Amino acid sequence: MSAEATNPATPGPTTPSTQRRRARPRLDLRRLGRAALLGPATRDRLPDAIGHVAEAHRGHHPDADLEPLRRAYVLAESSHRGQMRKSGEPYITHPLAVTLILAQLGAETTTLTASLLHDTVEDTDVTLDQVRAEFGDDVCYLVDGVTKLEKVDYGAAAEPETFRKMLVATGNDVRVMAIKLADRLHNMRTLGVMRPEKQARIAKVTRDVLIPLAERLGVQALKTELEDLVFAILHPEEYAEVKELISAKMRAGTDPLADISEEVRGVLREAGIAAEVLIRPRHFVSVHRAHRKRGELRPADFGRLLVLVNEDADCYGVLGELHTCFTPVVSEFKDFIAVPKFNLYQSLHTAVARGDGEVAEVLIRTHQMHRVAEAGVVALHNPYAGPSEEQPPDGERADPTRPGWLSRLLDWQQAAPDPDTFWSTLREDLAQDREIAVYRTDGGTLGLPAGASCVDAAYAQYGEDAHACIGARVNGRLATLSTVLRDGDTVQLLMGQDLTSGPSRDWLDHARTPAARIAIRRWLTTHPAPAPVPAAQSDPAPSAPMTVPAAAPRPQVSAALRPAAENVVVDREGATVRLAGCCTPVPPDEITGFAVRGGVVTVHRVTCPAVARMTQVGRPEVGVRWGDTTECRVTLIAESFGRAHLLADLTEAIALEGAAIISATVEPPSQQRVRHTYTLQLPDAAHLPSLMRAMRNVPGVYDVARAQHRAAAAP
Repeated sequence: MSAEATNPATPGPTTPSTQRRRARPRLDLRRLGRAALLGPATRDRLPDAIGHVAEAHRGHHPDADLEPLRRAYVLAESSHRGQMRKSGEPYITHPLAVTLILAQLGAETTTLTASLLHDTVEDTDVTLDQVRAEFGDDVCYLVDGVTKLEKVDYGAAAEPETFRKMLVATGNDVRVMAIKLADRLHNMRTLGVMRPEKQARIAKVTRDVLIPLAERLGVQALKTELEDLVFAILHPEEYAEVKELISAKMRAGTDPLADISEEVRGVLREAGIAAEVLIRPRHFVSVHRAHRKRGELRPADFGRLLVLVNEDADCYGVLGELHTCFTPVVSEFKDFIAVPKFNLYQSLHTAVARGDGEVAEVLIRTHQMHRVAEAGVVALHNPYAGPSEEQPPDGERADPTRPGWLSRLLDWQQAAPDPDTFWSTLREDLAQDREIAVYRTDGGTLGLPAGASCVDAAYAQYGEDAHACIGARVNGRLATLSTVLRDGDTVQLLMGQDLTSGPSRDWLDHARTPAARIAIRRWLTTHPAPAPVPAAQSDPAPSAPMTVPAAAPRPQVSAALRPAAENVVVDREGATVRLAGCCTPVPPDEITGFAVRGGVVTVHRVTCPAVARMTQVGRPEVGVRWGDTTECRVTLIAESFGRAHLLADLTEAIALEGAAIISATVEPPSQQRVRHTYTLQLPDAAHLPSLMRAMRNVPGVYDVARAQHRAAAAP
C-alpha cells in the first residue's frame, strides 16, 4: 500500500515510496468500474475485476480457496448494479477497493468475502439469511457487524453513537474493525468530491478516533496513509511545505541512504548474518514531525533503513555489528523486542553515524515482526500464539487478537451516560499510547495505561466496589491511592468495611482510566456533598486529635529524645548522645553517629536518608554502638479501619506484650482510616518484632510501622 498521501482533489508529486512500488499501482477505479459492469465471463474463472484482489490474496495465502471470493463478487456486483458513487464510479468499485486493501495486508478469505458484501445488506435487497445460507455463519456475522454501524452522516451527535456501535460490534470479532478501517481509508482516498467543510468534518473524526484505533490494532500501513490524508485536508499549508521538501530532495538526486545501505549489507555479509536491507521512505506526516524537531533536514532524514532477519537473536547480532562498525547514537536506541508495545509491535530502533557525519536511523526486526508491524490484527490471528484447541461455546466468539485495552474500552463505554461523555472519554483513552502490567497479590495481572494510579487499579479490579477503597500497598509498602504505578509493580488494594462510603472529588485528579473517571463522576453526581455546617453549631471534638495518657504518670518525651540515649556507647569522651527522631533507632539496628554543635552526637540508623546528607556536607562521623542495656523507647504508628473499641483492643495488645505506653495520639478518622501514634517503653528491644505482630493481629489494623519523621536540617 502506498505511503503517498495527497489530497484526492489535487494529485501530488511522486514520492520515493511510489517509485519503489510501481510494480503494483493503485487501481484505476474507472477501468475497474467498466470491468465490474461486464460481470463474470464464465462460472469457472474469476472475474477480471477482482484479479488484483486474488493476486494480492495469493501472495499471503498461496493455497487459499478463491471460490468464495468469486461467488461474493457475483452477488455484490449484481446487487449494487445501477448504484453509483458521488465520484461517478459504479458503487461496486468501493467494496472492491476495500477488499483489495485488506488483501494486501494479508487478511484471510473469510474477511475478504465479508468485505465484498459489507454494504449489500444495508444498501440492497440482499438479506442476512441469504448471506448465511450461501457463505456460512462467519461471513454472516461479519457482514451483520459492519451493517449495524449504519450510514454515518458525520453529524455532531451521529458520530459518537456510530462509533459506540462499532466498538460493540468489534468486541466479539476484531475483523469488523479491520473492515471499517479499510472502508474509511478508501473513503478518505476519494474524499475530494465532497464539499471542503464535509471533508474537514470527516478528517477530524478520522484523526481523533480511527487513526488511534489503527495504531492500537497495530495496523501501521493503514494508520500512516490515513495520517497523510488527514494532514493534507486539515493542514494544507504545512502539507504543501512538506511536499516541496520531498520534491526538492528528489530533484537533488543524491541519496546517502543508498550508500549507507550498501555499507550495511557489506558489514552483515562479512559477519555471516543473512539479512535484507531496505530503504523505507518516511511518509508525509513523519517528514513534517522530523522537520519540526530538527529544523533543516539532511538528505538521510527523508527515510530510514529497515533490516529484516530470520530469527530474534539475529536482531541483536545486527545491532552489535552496526554499533561496532559505525558510531551509534545512544539516545536513539530503543528495544521494543524485549518490551513490545501494547499493539504487539516489536523492533529494535537505533541510529548510526558514518565517518562523514551522515546519520541514518535503522529499524531491525524479523520478517514475522515486520508482518505484525504492518498488518497488526488484520492478519486475524495472534502471530505468537498457536492454534487454539478449545472451541468457544455457542453464541460466543473467542478472538486471540482482542487486546486488553479493547476489553476495557467495551466495559466502560456501557457506563458512559451520554454520547458526548462517551466521545470525549474515548478520545482521552485513545490518546494513551503505552500500557503497563501491574500484578495483583493473587497472581492476576491488570493492564493499565502508563501513568495510572492506585485509583485506576482499584476500579480495574473491583469495578464500582472500588468506591470503598481506602489505600493500597505497592510492592509490599503502604501507599496512597494517588501513587503512580510502574510496569511490574505488585499492588494490594485495601478495602474499607463500610461499603456505603464513596470516593472523594480528589480521586478525579489521580484517575487516568475512563472506567475510573466515569464511575467516580457518577457517584459524586448521585451523592452531592452536604451543605457546610455553620461554625457556631459545629462540634470541635472530631477535628482535634485525641491524646490518651498512660494510667501511671510518666513524663511526656518529645520525638527527638526517643529512645533512651543511655543505651548508646559513643567513641568520644564527654559527648552527649541524642537519638535521631527522623529514624528512631533501637537495638539491634545498625547505627552511626555525627558530631553536631554543643558537643552533641546524633545517632541514626545507617539506612536513614539523613546519613547521606550529613556525609555530603562533611559532618564528622563518630563511632557509636549499643550498650549492654536492652531497654528501649520507640514510636510506632498503626494504620487501621475505624471501628468501635479499636483503641481499647490495641492498648490491651500492647500491655500483654509487656510494653508501657508513654503517650498515644489518635487522629480523627479520614475516609474510614484511623492513624494511631504510640510512644512505648520496652523492657527488651528484642521484643519489638513480636509487639508489632501483636498490634497487626488486632482486627481492623492493616499496618504497623516504626515512626519515620522528616529529618531536620543539620544544625
